[in-house]
Amino acid sequence: MIDTIHAVQTPEGVDLALRVAGPVPRALAWGVDSLLQGGIAIGLQIALSAFAGFGVGLYLIGLFALLWFYPVLFEVRAHGQTPGKRLMGLRVLQENGTPVGWSASVLRNFLLVADFLPLLYLAGLVAMISDASFRRLGDLAAGTLVVYADAPRAQVTRIPDATPVAPRFPLTLEEQAAVIAFAERASSLSAERAAELAAIPRSLTGADEPRASLIAQAAYLVGRTA
Repeated sequence: MIDTIHAVQTPEGVDLALRVAGPVPRALAWGVDSLLQGGIAIGLQIALSAFAGFGVGLYLIGLFALLWFYPVLFEVRAHGQTPGKRLMGLRVLQENGTPVGWSASVLRNFLLVADFLPLLYLAGLVAMISDASFRRLGDLAAGTLVVYADAPRAQVTRIPDATPVAPRFPLTLEEQAAVIAFAERASSLSAERAAELAAIPRSLTGADEPRASLIAQAAYLVGRTA
């Protein structure tokens, strides 16, 4: 088998089977992203060519940001998917199945330099074929996985309908479980009791409509999309 399964158990005791992507689809996704980055770089160079030396400086700054932060921005803000990964049906997750965060994404992408050594990503390829979950060196350091983004299946959920909103700051697994548990029970609680419980994590919900804020964050944590 080229690809395998990474098993994860959620705080609620639910077993998840994540289909881990092997070297070939990941290489194809990287190729697509590289072509897109190259096109953006050429467009940036043309746009700034009229500004002489000042334009060269801006181009170099833009090129640096493009090379190093292009994947980070997409992985964190686009559900773990760069355009190349989206085209290949892949996404980046934490090893526990939760969305990838800024620090983990920065670490895994900045360590591409180590994966490239000694040439042509040989170190990264050796690490991937030596690991049961096909993690390159950056993934091992950041605690991340690249998995197939399977189409969501219809499922019964007790969380009320709400537009998903990301938490204001990273939550531990226990905190995520507490937010989801509250949202699942919210409809069975009186309005007064729900408001009382939702007001406890004020730093997470803010002062305005804490009940609605927690439900929206629970919708995000269970993977709903806007």
